[in-house]
Amino acid sequence: MFPSSCLGTLSLRNSASPVKLIRDLEHLAEPFCGGVVSIGNFDGVHLGHTQIARRLVATARRLGGPAVVFTFDPHPSRILRPESAPMPLCRTQRKAELLAELGVDAVLAYPTDQALLQLDARQFFDRIVRGRLDAKAIVEGPNFLFGRNRSGNIEVLRQFCTEAAVALEVVEPVEIAGQVVSSSRIRESILAGQVEQARWLLGRPYGIRGTVVRGAGRGAKLGYPTANVGQIDTLLPAPGIYAGAALAEGSQWPAAISLGPNPTFDEGRLKVEAYLIGYQGFLYDQTITVDFFARLRDIERFDSIDRLVAQMGRDVAAALRIAAEDNPTTAVSR
Repeated sequence: MFPSSCLGTLSLRNSASPVKLIRDLEHLAEPFCGGVVSIGNFDGVHLGHTQIARRLVATARRLGGPAVVFTFDPHPSRILRPESAPMPLCRTQRKAELLAELGVDAVLAYPTDQALLQLDARQFFDRIVRGRLDAKAIVEGPNFLFGRNRSGNIEVLRQFCTEAAVALEVVEPVEIAGQVVSSSRIRESILAGQVEQARWLLGRPYGIRGTVVRGAGRGAKLGYPTANVGQIDTLLPAPGIYAGAALAEGSQWPAAISLGPNPTFDEGRLKVEAYLIGYQGFLYDQTITVDFFARLRDIERFDSIDRLVAQMGRDVAAALRIAAEDNPTTAVSR
């Protein structure tokens, strides 16, 4: 186990500038009407979304209005196809924070319901885009779909915008390794445990957020007290041992993360356990964020506790090395 006196905390995640998160169109404030709008799920706020958001902000500044993202909470598929709806890549609040970092002025997280989903493309444009938002310009990707049964596409939107004298800017998708960056592609990477690839597509490490709950206390007895993270409402990577970082009590710590069962102790329940390297204290009932940097290995069954502990030591050393490479400014003392 690494002595805490030798370890420092990593630098914090970038702090988001203030952003207005709006959840009710009926009370949409005047300062957020009459600007530039981009509509979409923005799940994960990946590099493709980043390109759209930057164009949105640039256009809004040029036209002298607010930059507004109109998104949905929950995702429409959770109402239309709840049995097959994918787990989200990030919470709405985190989505708003990430968009704020890109300069977006307001995020309208519309409370998705059947009434909204029954609007056809024309009705959605007239009632929402023009009626409520009073958009002067719209920024979208070429694969944009809207309205009941996704009947409206970018060409339909172009026609509506031309008729209403609303400017339309179409942002080409971002490609990495010959494929378009998309939320579904990122989701596939995460489900396969390929968190490094997900990071390339997101432009930052993939992270989850949850509450620290009480576990068996076995990690502390083995010399590696872990935070058992529960109440996670976003997508989990594939089972395995990962290197990453955990944000807790205002500081970010290098972390070795176990995600999955514990076959050495005949425990089959999937758990998320993070060992915050160098942290000393108690985190029960606190909310923490865990970022995944790299996958170290599969979950394994060990034939002795000594071999398990030896492997845990190697995992922690690897996690610390990867965290230091990820953030070279990590302090050497606290």
